[in-house]
Amino acid sequence: MLDELHSARLLLRPFRMDDAEALFQLRSDPDQMHYLDREPMQTAGEAAEMIVRIQDDGLKGTGYNWALEEKPDSGMIGYAGIWRIDHRNSRGEIGYLLGKTYQGKGLMTEALMSALLFAFTRAGLHSIEANVNPGNARSIRLLERCGFVREAYFRENYNFRGKFLDTAVYSLLSADFKYQDLSVS
Repeated sequence: MLDELHSARLLLRPFRMDDAEALFQLRSDPDQMHYLDREPMQTAGEAAEMIVRIQDDGLKGTGYNWALEEKPDSGMIGYAGIWRIDHRNSRGEIGYLLGKTYQGKGLMTEALMSALLFAFTRAGLHSIEANVNPGNARSIRLLERCGFVREAYFRENYNFRGKFLDTAVYSLLSADFKYQDLSVS
């Protein structure tokens, strides 16, 4: 079972099936999905299926994903985690999404710092990568605040809605990670 993580303002907890509606609200909003380059969810059932996959990944050790709650007990406001874990190479990929009304407050930086600390100290990963739409300047700034550096740029490597998109790849090595309590901006 995935452990809860705590930061100054957030509880990072395992997903529960009762998070399906909140997850659906996040992943069905076209604005929220704009830079994820995935189709918005159409039903809460899709969110429930995603939660089952997240829980299964946690049991297999191939992903660690947390629902985010602003203390005290706000209900799920977003999620963050490490997925696509490649144990042979001790590498995983970071992913995250935060509700619009909670953005711009440093909450996701705080969440990622907690998830990265877990990944490097408790999960024993050596490196974390992030695949980002190069137009997502806010996400790139977030990654850079957490210590990620641009490692690669792939031109037109991803086909979404019949259009080839570029991908920027950022990475962070465990040796370069410096945990910071960034809850106070």
